[in-house]
Amino acid sequence: MFARWLLPLVCALTAEADFFHLGSISNVSTYYFNYFYCNIWEGECQPHQDDATQQVPAGDLWPGFPQDYTSLLHQWYCSLGQCCESGDCRITNNITGLAKDLQTKLHGQHLVQSVVLKAIQGFINNPESNKPLTLSFHGWTGTGKNFVARLIADNLYRDGVKSECVRLFIAPFHFPHARLLDTYKGQLREAIRDLVLRCPETLFIFDEAEKLHPGLIDAIKPYMDHYDNVDGVSYRRAIFIFLSNIGGATINDVALDFWHSGQNREDIGMEDLEHRLRAETLETQGGFAQSELMSDHLIDFFVPFLPLEYRHVKLCARDAYAARGLEADETTLDEVAKAMLYVPKEERLFSAQGCKSIPQRINFFLP
Repeated sequence: MFARWLLPLVCALTAEADFFHLGSISNVSTYYFNYFYCNIWEGECQPHQDDATQQVPAGDLWPGFPQDYTSLLHQWYCSLGQCCESGDCRITNNITGLAKDLQTKLHGQHLVQSVVLKAIQGFINNPESNKPLTLSFHGWTGTGKNFVARLIADNLYRDGVKSECVRLFIAPFHFPHARLLDTYKGQLREAIRDLVLRCPETLFIFDEAEKLHPGLIDAIKPYMDHYDNVDGVSYRRAIFIFLSNIGGATINDVALDFWHSGQNREDIGMEDLEHRLRAETLETQGGFAQSELMSDHLIDFFVPFLPLEYRHVKLCARDAYAARGLEADETTLDEVAKAMLYVPKEERLFSAQGCKSIPQRINFFLP
């Protein structure tokens, strides 16, 4: 039925091409045809054809074509759930969702909850930002650095970390050989440029950043600097997040000092940690610490992830059970938490592995 009126419409557009702006028609018709072909006819899509890689057609794009027909086609397409306010269905920018996830899914990280939310919200709400947003996450393994990066991706993009607007680099995996540094530089610049050209708002995550080779970050430093554009491309709507274990010992020392002095963990402020993180990062060996990113002060926020206590590990265990559709009692949660290693040994205060190994450990407690 649909084909009966679509085919004549396409033929009519072809026959009467002189009456219209062909560039606009090509753009709009390709957009709708891609959706029909990939999702209704289930054809073999070209890469990214099934994504809304262009803005949803709207307004007076077809001069001379009856507005009623244009509006009807647009309304029908939107009724299928493919339209969105941003004009790019890949981008959701759900700040409310991010705030909720940070509050309910992240445990023991009041500084992260506050700093990350304010940084992301401020950047998203300021389209005239004079540079990309650059965040540096610091802390022990298992304290939530990767987890928070994924929460950001899940709330800013429809497809989360799988979005074509998001790119994850793991230093030892993507850049393992020092002798190939020049090759990596070219590949990294090309990957970032390509993504920014394909997506108006992008997210780049660098895991294990302390293991990046010296000079590699400097190759992309201009993309994070205060430039209108680099070789004709603007990177001002990009977000760069670096994850590293640098500063973990410093963060733990501050948390332990607060505990020894009888102060609440929640009383730890950024003023207690940020300057110490900057100093330790500058003194650390490795490509990340020695990059111009540090010397030129291009990192907007150093975000400290505190070591997790026993009570936080129990909450992680509760969430891991819930993710499997199970409800665990307090006794079971205690058993899981007690199975973890804690430091310092004399106080058994902080979990040595954070929450990272909880999903695997609960397998031992399942019936």
